Amino acid sequence: METKSSGSAGIGTVLLTAVAPLAWGTTYIVTENFLPPDRPLFAATVRALPAGLILLAFRRQLPHGDWWWKAIVLGLCNIGLFFPLIFLAAYHLPGGLAATLQATSPLAVMAIAWPVIGERPPAIRIGAALVGLAGVALLVLRSTGNVDAVGLLAAAGSVLVSAVGFVLIKRWPAPTTAHSVGGRPDMLTLVSWQLVVGGLALLPVGLLVEGAPPALDGRAVLGFTWLGIAGTALAYYCWFRDLSRMPAGAASLIGLVNPVVGTLLGVVFAAEVFGVAQAFGMALVLGGVVAGQRLTRRTPPVAVAVREYPEPRPCHA
Repeated sequence: METKSSGSAGIGTVLLTAVAPLAWGTTYIVTENFLPPDRPLFAATVRALPAGLILLAFRRQLPHGDWWWKAIVLGLCNIGLFFPLIFLAAYHLPGGLAATLQATSPLAVMAIAWPVIGERPPAIRIGAALVGLAGVALLVLRSTGNVDAVGLLAAAGSVLVSAVGFVLIKRWPAPTTAHSVGGRPDMLTLVSWQLVVGGLALLPVGLLVEGAPPALDGRAVLGFTWLGIAGTALAYYCWFRDLSRMPAGAASLIGLVNPVVGTLLGVVFAAEVFGVAQAFGMALVLGGVVAGQRLTRRTPPVAVAVREYPEPRPCHA
């Protein structure tokens, strides 16, 4: 038997986790101003696959045993399925509505974490997620515009697959490898596997839907370099590293910083409107994120049966 508790994370862990949504918040402005237009699947592939291959070459560790199928599941959930679904939602829904639906992710993570890893969400964290959701709606939601079933299903699917992927990161701790220090899990290697799996899954889909890759100028190369290093490799390492160390619901709430950063960058660089409603929405989002980290009471841990696995062995290339 294994027990899980919903405690608070240290400030250092919270700040390092926030690196991911801070970096992801730059994606919109970089995509609009640096990348080739109307090539979202190509952009997603270039974000994931080169970064994954570079990390894999650096670590020189391949999956072993059941980590082959686990890496495939995680790579598809967190990258290979998530990216196309979120882009499909963006094309079929107004941007504000798509972002608001994405803000339901903390609630989805909490709902899945309870039965899968025994992490029962405290009432204050559920309330914080609802407050954050309301804040995102005020921050980015303008007019619902044309809403179709494809967009809604894609948005719901993106929330579901990413929530499953996040919870499984906690259910399956990263393996130890030859690079592990003091027997600690090697999250960087696990990130490399996920990015490679996701990128390889995206590659044929992008070629089939969008055709041959476009020509890239210097601005596009600069944009892809930023997204690949900061927005993908660094962001996912920080996200998954600290997701494995703190309650899944608390970590997912930190992800709501993403639309805050995107909105601020839009105001500064694209002269987007920012009024009282947006300011109030931002305050709600940040308040919900902070409230979700500091609990007023401890919740008794919920015991869940966990299948026993042999001690992980170092992987070899």
